[in-house]
Amino acid sequence: VQLVESGGGLVQSGGSLRLSCAASGRIFSIDVMAWYRQAPGKQRELVASITEYGETEYSDSVKGRFTISRNYTWNSLYLQMNSLKSDDTAVYYCHAEDSRYSADYWGQGTQVTVSS
Repeated sequence: VQLVESGGGLVQSGGSLRLSCAASGRIFSIDVMAWYRQAPGKQRELVASITEYGETEYSDSVKGRFTISRNYTWNSLYLQMNSLKSDDTAVYYCHAEDSRYSADYWGQGTQVTVSS
């Protein structure tokens, strides 16, 4: 599975961005996809996830501001980010889990910078 993120950039505090992740390859057996982020000097953290059944989970820091979604065939994953804060500045990574093959995959990341 190959994952390619896009949509990052520079935005002012309070603004919005929409990240996209294009998935290709053996995507039919993906169980869960998620967005993670890593800020400078910090560990990578889970931002939001979505299962094959459409169940979503969010970190407390983004709940109510970010929305994760995907298309039915798993070849696209999105993260709508509203009311952005400077604390949201990080590299955002797309992640996919495949329990059938005991594998997981990462994209190369896309930078999001929120200026105050």
